[in-house]
Amino acid sequence: MAKGVYPYFRAIGKHDCTRATIHGREVIMIGSNNYLGLTHDPRVIQASIDATNRYGTSCTGSRFLNGTLELHETLEDRLARFMGMESAAVFSTGFMVNLGVLAALVGKGDVVFCDRENHASIIDGARLAFGETRKYRHNDLSELERMLVETPAASGKLIVVDGVFSMNGTISDLPGVVRLAKKYGARVMVDDAHGIGVLGARGRGTAEHFNLLDDPNSGVDLVMGTFSKSLASIGGFIAGRADVVHYVKHTARALIFSASPTPANTAAALAALTILEEEPWRMKRLHEISSHVRNEFAALGYDTLGSQTPIVPVLIGSDEDTFAFWKMLDMHGVFANPVVAPGSPVGKGLIRTSYMATHRDEDITQVIEVFAKLMQQRKLPLSSSARA
Repeated sequence: MAKGVYPYFRAIGKHDCTRATIHGREVIMIGSNNYLGLTHDPRVIQASIDATNRYGTSCTGSRFLNGTLELHETLEDRLARFMGMESAAVFSTGFMVNLGVLAALVGKGDVVFCDRENHASIIDGARLAFGETRKYRHNDLSELERMLVETPAASGKLIVVDGVFSMNGTISDLPGVVRLAKKYGARVMVDDAHGIGVLGARGRGTAEHFNLLDDPNSGVDLVMGTFSKSLASIGGFIAGRADVVHYVKHTARALIFSASPTPANTAAALAALTILEEEPWRMKRLHEISSHVRNEFAALGYDTLGSQTPIVPVLIGSDEDTFAFWKMLDMHGVFANPVVAPGSPVGKGLIRTSYMATHRDEDITQVIEVFAKLMQQRKLPLSSSARA
């Protein structure tokens, strides 16, 4: 902060999805999770307005008591059908989904297996549960299998993975996880906050990406999703078997003791889901943009850490270098996010960039030109292909 390179809690004055104004300066937004670019879609905005006019600004209570609207149940039914699951439950935030579900389902004698790069909400949810938590190295299924072998057969076992890892943009080896779960009698929960609206033929996430969603015996038991990324709102949901979702709704403290999602947020998510289903061009455009950026960054010599999604990180190094690089991006009118430990390994700070279906070609060209200019000014780690 003293050096003027504090990159957090930046107040945005104006925002039109791909461009924002900060302290009177316009910047290109490549630091958002608004993958489909729907936060400013007139249809989503109007749905929020209409719901507010009909239901008011708040439900003034929890889902468990007075806070469930017909609108919530409509969204839950739509989400369940969309995900190919029996049932779904809507929470006020995605973070609360993981806290509530894990604390509700994992009891004494049970074991939760977590990838070390899982989202903080998964780690915290596992801490709240009464069972044991075991963390394996990122995408290291051999270590996961060793842990499963060491776990008593009588123990309840739940493997929880991010579908898309939010910092490096890589995709979980979900088929491998499912194979091990079946072999050792475990259940599988996928946090697809960054996968829904991004992966799969219909945007249903990582399980669909690997053709694991529609088969009831696929081995994917629960899918968690959020509204604050592709679905242009705030909130989250869990989808799975009807009896499991029913149990969660009656035991998850994060649901029972929290205020209900507002009518505006619920209606916005519902409208965004409809657009996702009706406008597949958005996902196509999203992947065209992110693939182009990855290729251009690699050609410039940047290491994008194996990203396969619209999350495209750039490896920098030390905390100081990462913040300095972020500052230079900011000075050149590019809004991105610096990530240091514990969000990334110590000494491997990165700039997290992410893209939207609504980015214009000139936006992306300008971003690439800025990164090219900064590569010429600074000595940064080269990608493996560039080193070769």
